[in-house]
Amino acid sequence: MTLLPAPPVGGHALPFARDLALHGDRTALVTADGEISYRELAHRVDETARRLGTHRRLVLLPGANTVGALVVHLAALSAGHAVLLVPGDHPEAVAALISAYDPDVVVHPGNDEEGQDTWRIEERHPASAHTLHPDLALLLSTSGSTGSPKLVRLSYENLQANADSIATYLGIRDTDRAATTLPMHYCYGLSVIHSHLLRGAGLVLTGLSVADACFWDLFRAAGGTSLAGVPYTFDLLDRVGFADMDLPHLRYVTQAGGRLAPERVTRYAELGARRGWELFVMYGQTEATARMAYLPPALTTAHPGAIGVPVPGGSFSLEPVEESPGTDIGELVYAGPNVMLGYAHTRDDLALGRTVDTLRTGDLARRTEDGVYEIVGRRSRFLKILGLRVDPSQIEAMLERHGLDALCAGDDEALALAVVRRPGWDERRIRRRVVDACGLPARAVRVHLLPELPRLPTGKPDYPAVRGLNHPAVDSPAGGLATPDDLCGLYARILDRPDVTPDSSFVSLGGDSLSYVEMSLHVEERLGHLPPSWHTTPIRELEEHRRPDGEGRSRRHVETSVVLRAVAIVCVVGSHISLFNLRGGAHLLLAVAGYNFARFLLADPERRERTRRTARGIARIAVPTMAWTAFALLVDDDYDLSNLFLLHNALWPEDMGSRIHLWFIEALVYILLALMALLAVPAVHRLERRFPYGLPVALAGVGLLTRYELVGLPARAEITDAVTVFWLFALGWVAARSRTVWRRLLVTLAALATVPGFFPGEPGRELFVMAGFCLLVWFPALPSSHRVNQVAGLLAGSSLAIYLTHWQVFPLFDDVSEPLALAVSLAFGIAYAKGVTRLVQRASALLATRRRPTPSRPAG
Repeated sequence: MTLLPAPPVGGHALPFARDLALHGDRTALVTADGEISYRELAHRVDETARRLGTHRRLVLLPGANTVGALVVHLAALSAGHAVLLVPGDHPEAVAALISAYDPDVVVHPGNDEEGQDTWRIEERHPASAHTLHPDLALLLSTSGSTGSPKLVRLSYENLQANADSIATYLGIRDTDRAATTLPMHYCYGLSVIHSHLLRGAGLVLTGLSVADACFWDLFRAAGGTSLAGVPYTFDLLDRVGFADMDLPHLRYVTQAGGRLAPERVTRYAELGARRGWELFVMYGQTEATARMAYLPPALTTAHPGAIGVPVPGGSFSLEPVEESPGTDIGELVYAGPNVMLGYAHTRDDLALGRTVDTLRTGDLARRTEDGVYEIVGRRSRFLKILGLRVDPSQIEAMLERHGLDALCAGDDEALALAVVRRPGWDERRIRRRVVDACGLPARAVRVHLLPELPRLPTGKPDYPAVRGLNHPAVDSPAGGLATPDDLCGLYARILDRPDVTPDSSFVSLGGDSLSYVEMSLHVEERLGHLPPSWHTTPIRELEEHRRPDGEGRSRRHVETSVVLRAVAIVCVVGSHISLFNLRGGAHLLLAVAGYNFARFLLADPERRERTRRTARGIARIAVPTMAWTAFALLVDDDYDLSNLFLLHNALWPEDMGSRIHLWFIEALVYILLALMALLAVPAVHRLERRFPYGLPVALAGVGLLTRYELVGLPARAEITDAVTVFWLFALGWVAARSRTVWRRLLVTLAALATVPGFFPGEPGRELFVMAGFCLLVWFPALPSSHRVNQVAGLLAGSSLAIYLTHWQVFPLFDDVSEPLALAVSLAFGIAYAKGVTRLVQRASALLATRRRPTPSRPAG
């Protein structure tokens, strides 16, 4: 039975939110869990609208790019309620706004018993405690004022008109599918949602970053046609190799949220022309609902620094200003149906109607002969330092012309400059340029060199953080980038990377399974717990998961892959010593290696970067192995030159003597080399990006041909172990890609069906491998304690070194005491692993010092 939409509680409603069902069975939302039609979305919206009640109320909603949040948002607007949309990832801001505005309803995120995204509705007042103006539809924080009681009041007409305007100039079709690359509570991100729902188009609904490989998996699978980004988004696109991506359905890319350098506008426009999509540069403010201007793609080449022309239904005028008397420059003033009702500073302001008709943007602009508008500065950003008037925008533009990325802010005493480090530019040279440009004394210009500019969660410049750089006592996100005690310093030390920023993640910095364990222990120690998917989470967001001292530390967990590596290596060494007989550890380690291969080495969507990461991973295995083997050649005759060059198992697979000791390492290196070569082929790379689950399933099937000696292949004993055990590695890869119950069930059944019989006459060995694999698939983390985590981490992080060295260590002690031989073998392997790590870090530092260019002498 189809529910009829409930009548609006206040006589007003947002038309496109009430008309969702008119689009029938067209796809409205595409998520990682599947698709939702407009008919189903309309049904959910109407059900939620009925739950919100029959009295018009103020509904506080934490914004999130999830089905649950979107349904509540649309339900409230379709039923005539007023929505206070707040950032869902900033609980302090939410608490501040609840205190300031006393909402009638507070919506809390959550999940139902089946893990589905549902939101709990908390009714704080049966009827509204406020006088709400009939036109009031939405309250949003202004840019950079998250948590501030100052809000923008938007009407139903504002929302409908702006969505229609955007849909018109972008030419949105009902076949389009736009990715939610920006937060829902940010007016730009919300405008993407509204304009596509207005036209019956689809949304690829996700909270993933464009730096996450999983984002591109979803975008391709959904047939994504558009992306929206702020300038920082384009920095991330450059990093992930966007220019080389195969995106066959992409129609256009939009940019707003700050100025994108003209040369980058030109570069992306030219890239789009080559790849078959268009670039729309746009300009807007929350006070205009979202958009005020756009640059038609045809004008991008001629005017890459312009904001363009007014959106349909809007108009601009230039009001003379004292900063530029007698010129064609004036303050940009906008008029149109999307101009806000006005600001709200207290809950009493919710009763106000329209208090403004036009929007004074605060931007200084001029109009070209072609009718295109260009922003030349920001009126409100002018500073007066030591009696001199300074325009920070002009300083930023001047440094940009010299190839420097910079943000400029300040107070009455001094100018603060955050500048991204560049070879040949030191603080003195930059200061000289700024002094020459603005006339300030050198002592009033303070330059701060950073690995990356401080930004807000929306990607916009964080100017308060820039000002805070001049005052180290101020708790500023940018001010602590280089301190050794924060997460950035921790990542830089353990991964030996000088370019760590708050937006870096373990995976983006090239972290792999060898450094993963050590890093996870330190992250858990700093935060009080280990958040899920921490290795792909930016450091900035990890900081938000920090728990108060002591909270949660008694409820620790340890990742199952870490436990399996630790247990497996102990079983391998103990069995070789004959202290006990628990075999199968090496084969279980191969499955875990496949699992980590998918998590780390394939985490980057760009083909060349994947190849580089895999090559580095192979080197981190092969080089320490060859170094130790060279030492072993000097002290005994267990090995020969074929072992030194990791060729013995390939040349003599039937050999069962001491020279076969390193079969596991050789097999792992061969498998990684083969996969690196395979995935370096562009067609295979595209196939893996399109079918991240299907490709490893197919490869596991190929591996089973050797497992069962099918299609005329030689017997297993006559083939190198890399070929005969590859199916285990591939099943581990599949396990990492199994994100649904059915996929996990499938890979579990595959393991349970194929492991038995692989070790004839050794059912215990087979049971060990199967049990470990099931734990890996179904239990990503296990209850633990701090001490257990430390021990497991040491063993897991050193498992390769322990395996490598124990063959030469335990014979020295097993005649004395087998437990002693086990303990010494483990300790020696741990010491060897740490020694290799320190040696690599010192070599990297020495190499970086030699490559570092000598700073140029400052001009003048």
